[in-house]
Amino acid sequence: MDPDQIATLAKAIKAEVHKAVVGQEATLDALLVGLLTDGHVLIEGVPGTAKTMIARCFSASLDLDFGRIQFTPDLMPGDVLGTNIFNFAQSQFVLTKGPVFTEILLADEINRTPPKTQAALLQAMQERSVTIDGEDYRLSSEFMVVATQNPIEQQGTYPLPEAQLDRFLFKHVVDYPTRDDERNIVLAHGSRTTMTSPDAFGIQPVAGPADLEAMRSFVEGIRLGEDLVDYVVDLIRATREHPGLSFGASPRAANMLASAARAYAVLDGRDYVIPDDIKYLAPPTLRHRIVLSPGSEIEGLHADQIVAEIIEQTPVPK
Repeated sequence: MDPDQIATLAKAIKAEVHKAVVGQEATLDALLVGLLTDGHVLIEGVPGTAKTMIARCFSASLDLDFGRIQFTPDLMPGDVLGTNIFNFAQSQFVLTKGPVFTEILLADEINRTPPKTQAALLQAMQERSVTIDGEDYRLSSEFMVVATQNPIEQQGTYPLPEAQLDRFLFKHVVDYPTRDDERNIVLAHGSRTTMTSPDAFGIQPVAGPADLEAMRSFVEGIRLGEDLVDYVVDLIRATREHPGLSFGASPRAANMLASAARAYAVLDGRDYVIPDDIKYLAPPTLRHRIVLSPGSEIEGLHADQIVAEIIEQTPVPK
């Protein structure tokens, strides 16, 4: 598989999603990069911006198993992972698998469940395996978490711990649509008040496990020049030295940014990375991995402002 084939397949996936979703190009790019890099994506946006819909349609465009968890305050780890139940007919415990045993997992409103249940996903996201009653169970190699959260309503929510946020490749922020897009949304969906399933829009899977394996293998083999490696490292290290931050990004962030840049280049039909790939992907890669200092919070600064300042101040390789 070559960059042109991958770019064509990515366009086919987008075309399927666009049967139901208007706009959202940046969100689709984030999901595609996550898919090609074994990464997980956290989507944040106000209610009604199609976060859940785009995740469902994206999954429907892939020939992969789909699972969904609606996170609530009373959700327990066993509701996510599964539990061993005694089978009287067999006189032994039998594992009843939870929704985590899938390939594309939609973790809807992930910040509405307590930390104990959030932590149930940590091992799954990092190691593609879960431990239940002392026994390890492997998950699919295609396992990917697409999580959503609402930034406005804070009552009854539990902020994700830094350890879990660091497992996400991107924190993608969904903004309000443009006027033209919003008009098209009303034309397409204004006749109903409930969410229609992707099947109703005729969304068909256009890529399967074999395609995904071939695309990931190609992305991994793309060479990242040493000058661009230095650029990635300099960006990450600058977050640890910025006076407006209490904590900067981890070494994992450097690996993820480099991997994401490779995937983004391929989606653009290139077999090489350019500095603009890294600059474009730095905000969604870093915004959830840095902690503002008390002074920055008092001044009302946002993580994106700090990241933009770091990008502007870090020398770009020529």
